[in-house]
Amino acid sequence: MLLAIDSGNTNFVFAVFDGDEIRGSWRAATDPHRTADEHSVWLSQLMALKGLKPADIDGAIISSVVPDALYPLASLCTYFFGHDPLIVGQPEVELGIEVHMDRPEAVGADRLVNAVAAHRIYGDGRAMIVIDFGTATSFDVVGEDGSYQGGVLAPGVNLSVEAFAMAAAKLPRVRIRKPERVIGKDTEPAMQSGIYWGYIGLIEGLAVRIQEEYGAAMKVIATGGLAPLFARSTRVIDEVDDELTLRGLREIYRLNSKTRE
Repeated sequence: MLLAIDSGNTNFVFAVFDGDEIRGSWRAATDPHRTADEHSVWLSQLMALKGLKPADIDGAIISSVVPDALYPLASLCTYFFGHDPLIVGQPEVELGIEVHMDRPEAVGADRLVNAVAAHRIYGDGRAMIVIDFGTATSFDVVGEDGSYQGGVLAPGVNLSVEAFAMAAAKLPRVRIRKPERVIGKDTEPAMQSGIYWGYIGLIEGLAVRIQEEYGAAMKVIATGGLAPLFARSTRVIDEVDDELTLRGLREIYRLNSKTRE
């Protein structure tokens, strides 16, 4: 079984794959100061609830955009599970795609992992846009051949909500939801409308502009916790996959396992 770890700015996500099946996945708030021992105590208890043991793990892979979190996570894999992990971004780890960027090393590992997953799982000969609703809302362009072509970064939905409340003393923190009306009749529903429909406008507007600039119709895939909420209100999004990044890690691990054979 494979242990896949996605370390983002907001959450750590751990998943155990048995072939293509995810036997269990667990989230925790990102804390780069959490030690390998702390990770192991928390994770082992959750794995046990799914009938999984550390000895069941025969490989590990990590994607991280939080540099300080990488060493404890790698130590967890090495000393608790007994396997040195593949780390996306290290020179010896093959992605199987080309990265057409001015500075390929500066691209977030999660964005490259999503590109790999989109091409391998959803590729149908068309170029793609992958929208990831994370700390940032990213729009990543994947060429017909799976190559990473670049993208767009916008403030994430939760980040915008927090900034909204912090910047204005009389504005409350609001729950992210689809409001019943676009025109709000009070402050809170007006804010919810601006956040929700404002991001729908962002999604639709950028998707159109990206395709116009690219010069072809593209398949649009959404991932991240808020993807289903926004996907239900726009026809731009073709697929929603909450586990896209984890599946990308699985694909990269398989590719590198074949290379080592």
